[in-house]
Amino acid sequence: MQETLEKYIPQASVVPVFQLIKKYNLHLKIVNERVTRHGDYRKTANGQHLITVNASLNTYRFLITLIHEIAHLIAFSEFGRKIKPHGKEWKFTFQRLMLPFLRPEIFPLQLLPLLALHFKNPKASSDTDAKLSLALKQFDPDNDKNYIFEIPLGGEFRLYNGKIFKRGNKRVKRYECVEISTGKVYLFNPNAEVEFLK
Repeated sequence: MQETLEKYIPQASVVPVFQLIKKYNLHLKIVNERVTRHGDYRKTANGQHLITVNASLNTYRFLITLIHEIAHLIAFSEFGRKIKPHGKEWKFTFQRLMLPFLRPEIFPLQLLPLLALHFKNPKASSDTDAKLSLALKQFDPDNDKNYIFEIPLGGEFRLYNGKIFKRGNKRVKRYECVEISTGKVYLFNPNAEVEFLK
């Protein structure tokens, strides 16, 4: 497991992450990209703690996602199953777990102030923190994807599943987009990655 982690997270974080995985008897599964989420935690029918993380994430996003999911397991075991998945108990647990990783040996200096700010009140997804999300994106392998907020009003874009949408107006935090073939309106996170068409 330690050798596998070395491929996906920063070198200086491998040993402490491996210790967390051992301590909580986690089964980590690295999966093909899911556009709707970076990672997932669940307790299986046989009582095993299973965490899945997308293989396509850069090392910094992978580490944040993995600790995010471990925080779910610990928050549920310490505070009970009735807590909100991203409520105050999870936030407290996530902050506590991430603190030892917020060091220049693990994260680049330009990310540390943004991470410190983010972890004052962590969100359900680092993608909802626009500044942090953009800063993390610079470490992604080159691709032809754009964020929804970069698509011009009325611009068309394609999702991973081939569906084509037209970008509409911004509502509070998300963008209304119309699926061209059905006319149905969907709400998109500003930081959802899509393929800009025209």
